[in-house]
Amino acid sequence: MACCSSCTTICSPIRGISSASMTEHGYVELHCHSVFSLLDGASSPEALVRQAAALGMPALALTDHDSLAGAVRFVTAAREAGIHPILGAELTLHDESHLTLLVENDQGWRNLCTLISLAQHHAPKGSARLPPDALHDHAGGLLALSGCAQGAVATAVRTGDRAAAMDAAQNLITIFDRDHCFIELQHHLQPGDTAHLADLAALAAHLDLPIVATNNVHYATRRDRALHDVLTCIRHHTTLDQAGSLLHANSERYLKSGGKLAPLFAAHPHALWATTEIAERCGFELQFGIQDLPRFPTPPGMDAPAYLHDLCLHALPLRYGDQAPQARQQLDHELRVITHTSLANYFLIVHDIVRFARDRGIRCQGRGSAANSLVAYLLGISPIDPLAHDLVFERFLAEGQVVLPDIDIDFAADRREEVIQYVYRRYGTNHAAMACTLVTFRSRSAARDIGKVLGLPSDLVAQAVASAAPMEGLPTVEDTPDHNGDAALAAQLQQLCQDIHGLPRHLGIHNGGMVLTGTPIAQRLPTEPATMPGRVVVQWDKDALETAGMVKIDILGLRMLGALAEAEAIVRAEADPCFELDRLSFDDPEVYAMIARGDTIGMFQVESRAQAQIQPRLQPRCFNDLVIGISLIRPGPLQGEMVHPYLRRRAGIEPVTYAHPLLRPALQETLGVILFQEQVLKVARDVAGFQPAQGEQLRRALGGKLDGAALHALRDQFLEDATVRDVPADVAETIFGQLLAFAGYAFPKSHAAAFAVLVYQSAYLKRYHPAAFFAALLNHQPMGFWPPAQLVADAKRHGVRVLPVHLERSADRCRVRGNAIRLGLRSITGLGPDGVERIVAARRSRPFGDLTDLCRRTRLPRGLIEQLIMVGALDHWQVPRRTLLWRLGGVQYREDALPLPPTLDDVALPDLHRWERLRWEEQIQGVALDDHPLAALRPALAEQGVLSSRDLHAAPHASEVCVAGRLVIHQAPPTAKGHHFLTLEDEHDLINVILRPDVVQATLTLLHHGAVLLVTGIAQQSTGVTNVIANTLQRIITD
Repeated sequence: MACCSSCTTICSPIRGISSASMTEHGYVELHCHSVFSLLDGASSPEALVRQAAALGMPALALTDHDSLAGAVRFVTAAREAGIHPILGAELTLHDESHLTLLVENDQGWRNLCTLISLAQHHAPKGSARLPPDALHDHAGGLLALSGCAQGAVATAVRTGDRAAAMDAAQNLITIFDRDHCFIELQHHLQPGDTAHLADLAALAAHLDLPIVATNNVHYATRRDRALHDVLTCIRHHTTLDQAGSLLHANSERYLKSGGKLAPLFAAHPHALWATTEIAERCGFELQFGIQDLPRFPTPPGMDAPAYLHDLCLHALPLRYGDQAPQARQQLDHELRVITHTSLANYFLIVHDIVRFARDRGIRCQGRGSAANSLVAYLLGISPIDPLAHDLVFERFLAEGQVVLPDIDIDFAADRREEVIQYVYRRYGTNHAAMACTLVTFRSRSAARDIGKVLGLPSDLVAQAVASAAPMEGLPTVEDTPDHNGDAALAAQLQQLCQDIHGLPRHLGIHNGGMVLTGTPIAQRLPTEPATMPGRVVVQWDKDALETAGMVKIDILGLRMLGALAEAEAIVRAEADPCFELDRLSFDDPEVYAMIARGDTIGMFQVESRAQAQIQPRLQPRCFNDLVIGISLIRPGPLQGEMVHPYLRRRAGIEPVTYAHPLLRPALQETLGVILFQEQVLKVARDVAGFQPAQGEQLRRALGGKLDGAALHALRDQFLEDATVRDVPADVAETIFGQLLAFAGYAFPKSHAAAFAVLVYQSAYLKRYHPAAFFAALLNHQPMGFWPPAQLVADAKRHGVRVLPVHLERSADRCRVRGNAIRLGLRSITGLGPDGVERIVAARRSRPFGDLTDLCRRTRLPRGLIEQLIMVGALDHWQVPRRTLLWRLGGVQYREDALPLPPTLDDVALPDLHRWERLRWEEQIQGVALDDHPLAALRPALAEQGVLSSRDLHAAPHASEVCVAGRLVIHQAPPTAKGHHFLTLEDEHDLINVILRPDVVQATLTLLHHGAVLLVTGIAQQSTGVTNVIANTLQRIITD
């Protein structure tokens, strides 16, 4: 029967679990912490469920501290294991006492989410305190257990304050009523536990309250206690030796069976039996797939589907003219699917967000699978015409699709916050929040934290941290004469690092994922304040939201969009008032020729070393070539060995073949190679007759998103249906094998096409408006592959004059005048907005007369004045920089100081060396503007036969060469099998160097950024790309 009139869930008996089964097992754990009790619980929800299943428990509760972050993972694992999941939490009250609450029904879930949200928002970030009166207003549908040793009742009983214990218990009765309160008993084999249980039981009897046994579980098995101790020490910033009473006295807080607990509760067996009775009452089931978006306002007489239909019909002739039968047919199909899946409201909300941005001049565009949608194109969400690019709507959304779609929208990063705040204003913070991220322990952070907890010597910790791979792997500590006695600790460190790897450390904020709900969001899932002011986050990350079927809108920041917007504004101001990037037609041969030469520094997505080397082989000549190029240089295609077959076929070296003629329509654009995710759906359609939703299901299964059984069933269906379409069985097997080999690595064509728009726009600016382009890039750092120094060098190679920071002439940002860029004041490290404003405000009245005048009128700290001197911002005074630094020591300019003359006389100081000036400028502003230092060394280098970058391009293939340059990029990608890639820079251009693994081992200590290296090796010339395969490296001493 239903537990209350508003509950739609049948709460007792639990579906699939009989009362007899509950009683037979005798015990269900109702107080259990997972790793989502951050830095306290030591086991994942999945591990706890596995242990509960092994113990034969028919149900299990999860009661993390002030959190439901693990709820979705817990429910998913429990359902797969056939265990009934009971959701709850251990709340921290205003007086820091604890109270265990379990969800009985739908109302209880809403109330628990609200209580956790209130507690999180009434305490500093990372802690929770529930306001005193909150429980009274949100007690319905919850079962209250009096709590652990930190519960108000248990604390009072343990201290002998019977009156306080009575008051605390009576307060629970008043709030929850007698039928929903239980006195919680725990026995952890500590002195006094048996007597304490007796006292609590006596109190319960006196008040006619039931008792219930729990074990306050913090880890699945006894062996996990060590990890729990480490987590506790990390939480309290202490070591194991110093932790003392912060640690539990023994290892009894693991998940135990009723049989294990029975001897401890021999005097109170009904406390164990009560757990099954409570489990039967907790019939709430977390529902997945319930959409609850705010209702977007529509014109009178129109619902959301009708309004969406109206908007699209209005846009159709603007995009396609009057003759658009294919577009109209596709639009009708998409609107039918969108209406059937109840997503019209979702599209209207996203359309409104994009409209707000465009109305305010905030550059934005959609990407990802949403670019497959004609509706998204008509609404201005996506810049890609899906019909022109033969995209597949079902890759984004299909009838019968289980996973709800996400629409990812990139906004100019410097103005994204305006968009986020608009969403908060429009829907209110009660209905809008950011998704969270789980910041987890990784190899190096784990080694660092655990090493400190174990009290290892700092050099041993440093060795372990250094040996840990940044993405995977475990730290290793070699036995050395200095640390022979630490071998056991080192082994323990390695094991603990393995145990802690991937566990959540704290909750962060998602890059841009927003959750919107029609009902108050805190009734659907808990929220808490973000570290960033003005932001609220939900306690579920993107994976939990996806599993639960809650739609997320990704409002992402992309610095390139901000740079393009600024460059466009500079072009309008300096050259062409009518210039618009969005009116470019993607067909300028000069733009493609520049990309084909590998001249791509600063361009979006194609500027990396790998992209720059592949473009001369690819020789792009049209927009679709950009799409393919973006898709090729990805970890997936590289690992799947898709790149070279495609390039060989494009060059005519290898014939284009298809396993069956039915593959040609789907794979012709990529020369028979499966490169795009959309091609999986097309192959499944053409070869096996799969419906779109079925094809998307196959793609997800091939990509590892579904279990093996689902993939096996889809494989059987594919082979059977292909045979019906006259595809021989062996050929069908071959085709499916190709799908299996490559589909997991494939890239969404829709995503690549959206990014290709930005590739072309950035390339166009570089080709025709380089000063505006590079100035905008410098103003939006950090971004892209290359640091500012290389952007400036490339700007110079394209004829742009770059002028230094000037105290009187520089604005806060880089500015363009004609074909020159003047670096901005903000490029100086540490100056910041306040420092810039001080300089700008002070110079409005008159120029600075001298150093003393500058110091006294700006009141900038001496360190910042030093930096202005060192980068040459005061060079227009024609006083050597060393002399100015000397004079600064004698300038007095405290707020209360009299305007006394400088106290130091000038002295003769040596001139600033070229390399010293270079280091100063690079260290302080990231850029040095003098002639490249290799220019001064060139005569000596030429005498030794050292080639410049210009000479290297003319060197015969396979010839022995010697080159020199400053190291500006050092890469060691995991897909390179131990090879390292260096980019050196000389006075003319860049030099690409490849190090074999044996050369890496011999020269690793030389590979410091900025080092001047002499490299001997073999020239490798291939389709306009030059590399040096290094044999030896030496460092050139420049000091």
